[in-house]
Amino acid sequence: MTAQPTPDSRFAAKVFPSPNHGERRFRDGTGERRPDMLLLHYTGMPVAGEALQWLCNPVSQVSSHYFVFENGHVLQLVPEARRAWHAGASHWAGETDVNSASIGIEIANPGHPGGLPAYPEPQIVATLNLCRDICERWSIPPERVLAHSDVAPGRKIDPGEGFPWRRFAEGGVGLWTEPAPIGGGRFFARGDAGPPVEALQAMFAMLGYGIAVDGQYDERTEAVVAAFQRHWRPAKVDGVADGSTITTLRDLLAATQGSRTA
Repeated sequence: MTAQPTPDSRFAAKVFPSPNHGERRFRDGTGERRPDMLLLHYTGMPVAGEALQWLCNPVSQVSSHYFVFENGHVLQLVPEARRAWHAGASHWAGETDVNSASIGIEIANPGHPGGLPAYPEPQIVATLNLCRDICERWSIPPERVLAHSDVAPGRKIDPGEGFPWRRFAEGGVGLWTEPAPIGGGRFFARGDAGPPVEALQAMFAMLGYGIAVDGQYDERTEAVVAAFQRHWRPAKVDGVADGSTITTLRDLLAATQGSRTA
């Protein structure tokens, strides 16, 4: 009798294998590729069981390392050492093969198509425990715990502005700074151009977003701003770089630098 595989994380109940994975790829062709990024998703499907089956269907060509049900039950689908197919076309801090660099967690939630219902408490607790365990074992820094929407702005919007990023950071997972209050003042929006927009784009690029620093507030810039808001200033997600967004970005960059030197 073949022994059942053991999950990499003690917070996973068992392995429910997906065939959709491959070898982690190396940018320079040398050394051992270790994941140094954690990426969180929602399934975006109304029924958790159907989402799980889709992630394990070879036809889908998608997968994740872990799957978290609404009741907090956790399954491992792909070994952490393997490259799961969860990020798609994506970019962060110069990394364009996010699948090779990351561990992905799918959280059962209907998402925006289903009205973005709140994540249940048992699911939040289970996901936080799982994330903390992964980050500790792989030494994943707080600034590299990201949303799918962060690495694929405009193309993806999960796990959504309802995800409790603040609580995760307070629990030792991810980076957070208190969002600046929303108010009046100068703002930048689609169609604006010039050195101030270029400086804004440079700050987003410094944080890690894939954005051209060309001084044009175009569709891509708007998508990056919305992705940032969805994660770090969720009270208002509109793609407009108002004072609150810019101040929060500056504060987060300062916190990121502090995290990297700690």
